[in-house]
This record gives sequence, structure tokens and C-alpha cells, in this order.
Amino acid sequence: MFKEKSSQIIATLIQIWRSQANKPLFWKLAIIPILGVILTVAGLWVFLEIADEVLEKQTQAIDTTLILLVKQFHSPLLDWVMRGASIIGGTVVVTLICLILGAIFWARQQRVYFTALAITAIGGTGLNLLIKQLFDRQRPQLWEMTRSEPNTSSFPSGHAMLSLVIYGFIAYLLARHFRRWRWWIVSLIIGLIALIGFSRVYLGIHWPTDIVAGQAAGLTWLMACLLNLEIYRRYHQYRNNSPQSLSS
Repeated sequence: MFKEKSSQIIATLIQIWRSQANKPLFWKLAIIPILGVILTVAGLWVFLEIADEVLEKQTQAIDTTLILLVKQFHSPLLDWVMRGASIIGGTVVVTLICLILGAIFWARQQRVYFTALAITAIGGTGLNLLIKQLFDRQRPQLWEMTRSEPNTSSFPSGHAMLSLVIYGFIAYLLARHFRRWRWWIVSLIIGLIALIGFSRVYLGIHWPTDIVAGQAAGLTWLMACLLNLEIYRRYHQYRNNSPQSLSS
């Protein structure tokens, strides 16, 4: 019985796809979800590959080499810049940004964006904490700069993951509303996310693979959330513009 119903559902979906695939509107509705799926799968694959290597302790040599290489570029000016970048990606600043955005969405009665932000932020935080519980990786202890850091699992980096999730969500909103400047917006946000991640390695707080894994996990979660948001938004836009809704 279950197999028969599943076959019927799959057959129906294929029929809908074939009937709509040649219509321009179909591709307008589908292109972002398709890209979202690709990026989600890619992020998940990168994270799983790194996680497997970390569990088998096969990244320790390259991690140590890279972090000691970065240490050679330390300077008072860069120390100040990297500490500032680390603060921008920290819990206090990210939480404050989420609260401000949430208040704006609520005041403007943009319930869809409010809900999407809440799911993205809370879910991303919970996912990061859950993954940290699964890995018991010690933070680097290569120089004195790390002593003030909390005694939590190093893998994956919460700064790297949550900065990508939250600032990536902001980039999505800004790029949608300021289409003329969308490539500048995306480029600036990518640069900020990369700087935040690098700052954690520069300060000796995380191994490089912690950063890459955190960003991969963040990309996976962000794209999954944006995928659902975009499908929901475009589906309702399609329904509102359909002949049936206009004639009703």
C-alpha cells in the first residue's frame, strides 16, 4: 500500500514537472531552489569530509603547520584588527543584530522574514552546540593568546558557522532589496565572513579545519533555510499572480 502511494506521488510530481518545464515562469520559480539544493549538498559534503579526517586525527599536522605559519605575520596593528573581527563574529554582536532585525520584521508585520530569521539563528546555534558535543577536540594551545577562551570543543568554530549563517542571511535580504548592488553586497559579506574566520586562526583560538568545517556547516544550514524561504515566497507569489486567484 505504501509503495503504491509513493509511486503515485512520484508519478504525479514527474507529470507536473514535464507539463511545466517548458514554461519560462517554471524556471524562474525553480532556479533558486535548484541552486540552493546544490550549495546545501556541497556544504554538507565538505563538512562530512573534514569531520571524518578530524575524527581520525589526520589533519593535526597540516593544522599545526598552518597556524604556526599565520603566527609569523603577527603585529600590533593586525592584533587589533583581528580582535575586532572576532568580536564582530561573536555571540554578543550576532545576537544583538538578530534582535534588532527581529524587532524590525515584527514592527513591519513581516512575519515570514521574522520566522525565517528565528529558525535560521536558533537552529544554527543549536546545530553548532550539538556538533560540538559530538566532537571533543582541544583548542590550540600554542601561545598565550588562547588562555582567555572558554573551555569548549574547538570543532567546529561557532564564530565561523554562525557568522556565515547570520551575515549570509543579511546578505540575502539586502541583495533582494538592492538588486543593483547585490554583487557588491555579496562580495562584502563574503569578505567579512572570511575575515572573521581567519581572525580565529590568527588569534590561535581555532585550528584552520575548525573554520572550514564551521563555514561548511553554516553554509549547509543557511542554504536549507533560504531554500525553504524562497520556495514559500515564490509559491505564494505564483498563487497570487495565477489566473485563478485573480478571478476569484
